[in-house]
Amino acid sequence: MAGTNPSSGRLLVGMALLSLAAVAAALVAQHAFDIQPCPWCILQRVVFIAIALVCGVGALVSSRGVRAGSAGLALVLALCGVAAALWQHFVAAKSASCNLTLADRIIGSFGLEALAPALFQVTASCADAVSTIVGVPFEFWSLALYVFLALAAIAVLRGRR
Repeated sequence: MAGTNPSSGRLLVGMALLSLAAVAAALVAQHAFDIQPCPWCILQRVVFIAIALVCGVGALVSSRGVRAGSAGLALVLALCGVAAALWQHFVAAKSASCNLTLADRIIGSFGLEALAPALFQVTASCADAVSTIVGVPFEFWSLALYVFLALAAIAVLRGRR
C-alpha cells in the first residue's frame, strides 16, 4: 500500500518466524534432549512469543504507524529478552533457587503453566538448568537472537532492510 515499505513487512515476518523458531528449538531441547527449563528460560519463551505476535500484527497491517509501533514494541521486548538472558547467566544460574524471582512471579501472574504446561511449565531450578550447546551457554544463544531482533526492529523503524 502507499506510504508503507514492503521490506518492513517482510522483515517483521522474518522476526516473527525467527522468534517462533527459537521457541521451537527450546521445546526440542526440552522434550527431545532433556534440557529442562528454569523460570528465566520460560520467561524468555514468553518474550519470544510476544515478539512473534507483535511482529505478526505489524506484518499483517500495512500501515506505517502500525508497523512502526510493532517494531518499537518488538525492540522493547527484545531488550527485555537481552536483560533476562544476561540475568539468567550472571545471577540466576549462580543461585540455588529461583523460586519467587521476578521471572517466577511473571509466569505465575499470567497463569501460563496452567494454560500450556508443555510450553510454560518450569521443571528445573536456575542452577540445575545450566546447559551449553557446542560449548556456548544456552542463554547466550537466546541473547544473540534478541540482539539480532533488536537490530532488525531498529531497521524497520528506520525504514531500511
